[in-house]
Amino acid sequence: MSSLSQLFLGKRRMYKLGMIIALAALSTLSFARDTNNKVIYGADDRLDLYEVTNTLHLELAKSTAGMIDSSKITIEGDLATITGPSLKERGMCESERFSEQMTAANCSGFLVGEDLLVTAGHCMTSADDCASNKWVFGYANNDANTEAAMTVDASNVYGCSKIISQSLDRSSQDDFALIRLDRKVTDRTPLTVRTTGKIEDKTPIVVIGHPTGLPTKVAAGANVRSNDSSVFFIANLDTYGGNSGSAVFNAETGVVEGILVRGENDYNYDYGQGCRVSNHCTDEGCRGEDVTRITNIQALMDILGGNVPAEETK
Repeated sequence: MSSLSQLFLGKRRMYKLGMIIALAALSTLSFARDTNNKVIYGADDRLDLYEVTNTLHLELAKSTAGMIDSSKITIEGDLATITGPSLKERGMCESERFSEQMTAANCSGFLVGEDLLVTAGHCMTSADDCASNKWVFGYANNDANTEAAMTVDASNVYGCSKIISQSLDRSSQDDFALIRLDRKVTDRTPLTVRTTGKIEDKTPIVVIGHPTGLPTKVAAGANVRSNDSSVFFIANLDTYGGNSGSAVFNAETGVVEGILVRGENDYNYDYGQGCRVSNHCTDEGCRGEDVTRITNIQALMDILGGNVPAEETK
């Protein structure tokens, strides 16, 4: 082979390598909001609402919400239209579950009072985060819909009026936010949360939220793996970026035990396919998913215990 041909082939290989790296970087940037990634443990237990048969879990899901950038929501009259790219359009492989479904949520949250909502601390770090995002209840698929837009009642869309309490502590690894919505939620029931003690080892748990920004997914089949820290416990929950802020429930009682905040890397880049695939671990493998204990939110504990009237936090 001539030196000229070798030079040409060398440049072409470098170009292809550069394109692969660029595509991987672009896909990574799409998750800039949530860098505390998550993963699948054992079987993928995520279900759309229309697939869920557990009536308790369906009822709990009604009081969960997705945090969606205001620019993705258009309100006309009594209806709100939510738009966003599909999972596949965000660089995930077509073989991925839910690859055709839209993605719009940045984080997840859940109702704990008439106008009080809990999420992860890294989802609400500033007044700008509060002002630029909406909280949407009912961002969920009730059938096999894979359209690029979803319509919900405009009454399901709430603003954030104030961050009451927030923590994102690298030292203790505490991660939570308690916010006040712009009005009371009258058609959904605030969730029951643990106020004393801690969850027992091996307790079955379920998480409800928005993995990679997808419409609501319910993922059961998990349990507490490590329970030593006073700040968080570790579980084998099937979660992704976008699940941050999701409520983690005792699967049998429906009591909120904590907030999903971080975990194992959720996607790996498949250079052969040129797209991302889910990271899979055994139920006891990888690092596990960290869940901030709900009892860490002292402001919420004070409100629920009657020590501080909710009105005083306005």
